[in-house]
Amino acid sequence: MNAYFDAGRKTAQIPSGDLMARVLADAKAQQLANVPAPAAQPGLFASLWAAIGGWPTAAGMVTATLVGIWIGISPPAPLEQITAEVLGDTDDAYLVDLLPAFGDDFVEG
Repeated sequence: MNAYFDAGRKTAQIPSGDLMARVLADAKAQQLANVPAPAAQPGLFASLWAAIGGWPTAAGMVTATLVGIWIGISPPAPLEQITAEVLGDTDDAYLVDLLPAFGDDFVEG
């Protein structure tokens, strides 16, 4: 068997110039035929999503929203005290007359 393999190695066939020219012409035609398609343009939602910053920004906005809701529903005790100091107590709000001249129309005859 080795004798046959040795004989085959010694008499290697070299392709003809005509065959190589046809192979290269076919390869060139295939390269020109396989032009990639242009990239698709992003839609409106994708453009808006990219404008706000994508997932990292959306995660931050959702986190801030949930923390705001959480603090609004169940505020911590120090926050309630600060709010009362800044805005004042609402217990005396009924003493404020928002329309002081309105009652005069009914009193004076």
